[in-house]
Amino acid sequence: MKISNILQRPPPRYVVASILCSLGGFLFGVDTGIIGPVTVMDSFTKAFGHPSPSLHGLIVSSILIPAAISSFLAGRVADVLGRPPAIAIGSAIFALGAAIEAAAVHLGMFVAGRVVAGIGEGLYLGTLVVYICEISPARHRGSLTTAPQLLITTGLVAGFFTCYRSVRIVTTLSWRLPFILLASYSAIFSVISYVFLPPSPRWLADLYGQNTAEVEAAWDRLGVLAADREIMTGPNREEERKAKSNYAPLLFQQAGLTSKGDTFLASGVSAIVICAVTIPATIWADSWSRRRNTIYGGLGMATTMFIIGGLYAGDAVHAYGAGRWIAVVSIYLYTVIFSISWAVGVKIYVAEIQPQRTRASATSLAHGSNWLTNFLVALVTPTLLANTSYGAYFLFGSCTFATAIVCWLFMPETRGRTLSEIQEAFHAGHATGVETPARVIWRRVAFTCKKLNAVLVYITSPSLLEYEITSLCLTTTVFTSHISHYQSSLF
Repeated sequence: MKISNILQRPPPRYVVASILCSLGGFLFGVDTGIIGPVTVMDSFTKAFGHPSPSLHGLIVSSILIPAAISSFLAGRVADVLGRPPAIAIGSAIFALGAAIEAAAVHLGMFVAGRVVAGIGEGLYLGTLVVYICEISPARHRGSLTTAPQLLITTGLVAGFFTCYRSVRIVTTLSWRLPFILLASYSAIFSVISYVFLPPSPRWLADLYGQNTAEVEAAWDRLGVLAADREIMTGPNREEERKAKSNYAPLLFQQAGLTSKGDTFLASGVSAIVICAVTIPATIWADSWSRRRNTIYGGLGMATTMFIIGGLYAGDAVHAYGAGRWIAVVSIYLYTVIFSISWAVGVKIYVAEIQPQRTRASATSLAHGSNWLTNFLVALVTPTLLANTSYGAYFLFGSCTFATAIVCWLFMPETRGRTLSEIQEAFHAGHATGVETPARVIWRRVAFTCKKLNAVLVYITSPSLLEYEITSLCLTTTVFTSHISHYQSSLF
């Protein structure tokens, strides 16, 4: 009876708004899932030629630089127009870019479509997390903020298996169909965002002031309880994984799966695994430590990449034998660790640690930096894999390990805190229970330096210096007199 009552009870409207907003992640996942398989389809290479590794990297990564540039501007657009209009505009531009890709008659037009899609993707993707973070109560913020990541993994599955089916079409529709579907999804999402998503009450509070009629009406429309509003409106103070998704067929082919059907199927299974592990990660996001999840996740991913790199360096991966299966399992394990750690925790952390007045701009800056990193990774990965099979894994593994160390030093815990408490914690330091090892080390170094400084001041003080000089002179005099007496006794 209780279960039926729960099922019959409609979810809070802020949950519905968060789910609708999270559909934008599905678009990103589909694009990531289709671009790798599409660029290695026979119909695509017949139409545009066989690209070199560097050109292949440029085709895949051409979406990233415009996405980075538009991400830097997305915060300003979201602050001026509001969160839902910014999402709607970005997804509409993304739909236009996908349509251009689908209609491409030469490689330049295809790349131009990816550039347009990148502009739209950068505008809307970072705003998704900001919007959900602002409308969600603290007790549900982690799970709802990670919902876009769950939809990204769902999009990956849809993208990979769309290509797995469409590759059997003998015409150019085999590679055009995935982009036609992507453009359709994006256009529908743009309309949904503009029509059904209410404005963020926090954005309205910055515009009209706290406790105004517009702000209260926005909270009512979202169905947020008055007690949660009071807490939420307190003081106003994502890439190696993408490379593995973009180039999944290439990685599996290098690991010994030679047929295109096998590599596409392995890529699709990889997407299913990612989606499957993201579901519990999303549900339990508010139960897991943000800090430990990020640190242990980084160490785990670095370990898997070092294992794969070691296998290739030792020439242990061949078309037959255990080495290739260890490499394949390690790729799967990497995606699992990423999906339950960095894919979930980092997206929450970036949005929730920012003050209200800079949340949209700072989050867009973080996403822009992420796009630039993704561009570099996507650009160099094919060349690295072509020239040194193990160099890419050692390089990215080292970067991941270094990131885990930085997070251990500087990343405070924020789980279970309201946005205002997080800001107070960052300002107050260790008194609020968020002291990091870096802060501890710095405090101890400062304490030691203070003590050393006090000792130096004491030693070099005029009175003490005078005393030391006097003592030295007296000691010298006594020593000299003893030498004189000793010499006189000899004669």
